[in-house]
Amino acid sequence: MDDRQLLDQQMAYYRARAPEYDEWFLRKGRYDRGPEHRNQWLEEVGQIESVLRSTVRGAEVLELACGTGLWTRRLAENNRRIMAVDSSPEVIAINRERVRSDNVEYRVADIFSWVSAAKFDAIFFSFWLSHVPPARFDAFWTSVRSALRPGGQAFFIDSLLEPTTSAVDHGPVEQSGVVHRRLNDGREFDVVKIFYEPAELEQRLAGLGWRGWVRSTSRFFLYGAVSPEK
Repeated sequence: MDDRQLLDQQMAYYRARAPEYDEWFLRKGRYDRGPEHRNQWLEEVGQIESVLRSTVRGAEVLELACGTGLWTRRLAENNRRIMAVDSSPEVIAINRERVRSDNVEYRVADIFSWVSAAKFDAIFFSFWLSHVPPARFDAFWTSVRSALRPGGQAFFIDSLLEPTTSAVDHGPVEQSGVVHRRLNDGREFDVVKIFYEPAELEQRLAGLGWRGWVRSTSRFFLYGAVSPEK
């Protein structure tokens, strides 16, 4: 399967997964691994939410791969304007219903081909960088840079390589670059999944002319804030 075919399957997967996506984030259904696991997950989510609130505020924000609005709602609380972009009209419909904010505008677009006509103070993406194929990594960060105003920054969140983050009926989580995913109704898809370590990612971004920090929570998440060099 070539790069474009894999990305088309990835987009189809997230369109089909829209009604059940929140089960993953909220640790329900096939993702339920018990109260202790869920509590630690939500505690680490809260840590990142706190950093996000203090780092991205009072800004005009571009959110890439906005999904069902779990982070859009946080961004809308203390920023002037959000442009939320996703390739799935199904998740955007859920996002609209969840957020219901006058300062959020939506676009249905393929992030790998969409070009923003506007510039933003901040660009945010959650659990998206891991779905960018390695061959498109540099180009993706070039597109992020082109949509930022001078002095702007990118804030991102993603998954660490932790076997208990996926569904109980999924195969082992490994650093293969492509993972096989199953929906509740049994349909199966292949999607890109690249796991990064904070120091490795920070160094790689520095090589592309980005400065900032990349950190991790104790178990589940990677997150960072970086700005392009002047």
